[in-house]
Amino acid sequence: MKLLVTGGAGFIGSAVVRLAVARGHAVVNLDALTYAACLENLAGVAESPLYAFEHADIRDRAALDRIFATHLPDAVMHLAAESHVDRSIDGPGDFIETNITGSYNLLEAARSYWVGRGRPEGFRFHHISTDEVFGSLPPQRSVKFSEATPYDPRSPYSASKAASDHLVRAWHHTYGLPVVLSNCSNNYGPYHFPEKLIPVIILGALAGRKLPVYGDGSHVRDWLYVEDHAEALMLVLEKGATGRSYNIGGNNECSNLELVRMLCAILDRKRPKEAGSYADQITFVPDRPGHDARYAIDSSRISAELGWRPSVTLAQGLERTVDWYLANEAWWRPLMARKGVGQRLGVGA
Repeated sequence: MKLLVTGGAGFIGSAVVRLAVARGHAVVNLDALTYAACLENLAGVAESPLYAFEHADIRDRAALDRIFATHLPDAVMHLAAESHVDRSIDGPGDFIETNITGSYNLLEAARSYWVGRGRPEGFRFHHISTDEVFGSLPPQRSVKFSEATPYDPRSPYSASKAASDHLVRAWHHTYGLPVVLSNCSNNYGPYHFPEKLIPVIILGALAGRKLPVYGDGSHVRDWLYVEDHAEALMLVLEKGATGRSYNIGGNNECSNLELVRMLCAILDRKRPKEAGSYADQITFVPDRPGHDARYAIDSSRISAELGWRPSVTLAQGLERTVDWYLANEAWWRPLMARKGVGQRLGVGA
């Protein structure tokens, strides 16, 4: 199968590309190479005859048409998006243009290509989204997001992703485009861009900086190891029912404060300080505007229908992640100099 993966130089996208190539699929990586992209994520597959790169923006319809006509993909995996909530608060325009208008352009290019090829039955458009479109959950652990949960996005980022989800469903119901959708919980693992919480804590601890925890640290997230997510995404693409959506979660709920303390404890063992614990660097900072209290995914549909389950616990995944960052300073060090990385964003100013 030949896959067109948008956003393949990003965190989740590159995990998908690496897995797909390892399984023998041809992959075309379409990426605009914005600030959060890193082609070094793909160094292991860059020389493979199964891999091709197209430097293009999903907002450029002419480029999309050219790429479809040139590469003739059997399926699309759409991961290209602006994704950092804090940045969406400070500058929502890029999120509207890329996540909504860009997704529209990609849908239209895919529909034109699919129709032009005679509507092949095996074609799939897999739209990868987030659990943040569902809003915020109450504290009771028995309540989780299912595929039937009404949408209630609270940030410019989640609103833009909700809009793109609706567009994908509309193109399926109106035009018959064969689509599958997935909504995932918070990803983490190797190659996580260093503006996100887990790498912020790891790298901040090593640098002796204060470790920022928003509000009182009680916000709960369901953490999903990125390689488990990539496995699930390939399964949804290959075996998911057309028009169906699948929630993908790690079954690992944890408060932000608990998570930060877990990371500090791992670092205390692996790279101990001369005195004290990395937890001594934890600092509570003013909360993010509109910060959702809790996310948690009910993954029973993908488990029952497709047989997927996460392979690692949060403790195991964090251990692997810390090991990876300790061993790969040459990867993360240059990224720290990119615009906005290491700065407090999203304060609503």
